[in-house]
Amino acid sequence: QVQLVESGGGLVQAGGSLRLSCAASGSIFEINAMGWYRLAPGKQRELVATITRGGNTNYASSVKGRFTISRDNAKNTVYLQMNSLKPEDTAVYYCNAKGEALFLGRDYWGQGTQVTVSS
Repeated sequence: QVQLVESGGGLVQAGGSLRLSCAASGSIFEINAMGWYRLAPGKQRELVATITRGGNTNYASSVKGRFTISRDNAKNTVYLQMNSLKPEDTAVYYCNAKGEALFLGRDYWGQGTQVTVSS
């Protein structure tokens, strides 16, 4: 069992920056990869960025060059640094963790943190 808690969301002006944090607890050894998703009203959930245990990263084309996903293994925390924010980045951002197949390959989700970007 893994629990994820996001923080760092808020209201920011266009062009500003925010850093989201996702702290994992519980059976950390289960986690194979983590990522950030976002859900905006009236839109489908979108994968924003992922990072694997091996350090491989992947980004949605809409955020590449502006967002950076990183991790601090000692703190069991994943971050999403968001720069040059745009109004279209407004959404609830959810942290996700995917378990190793050896541990049933379970998915875990945080409660979400609201990011609002005003023009």
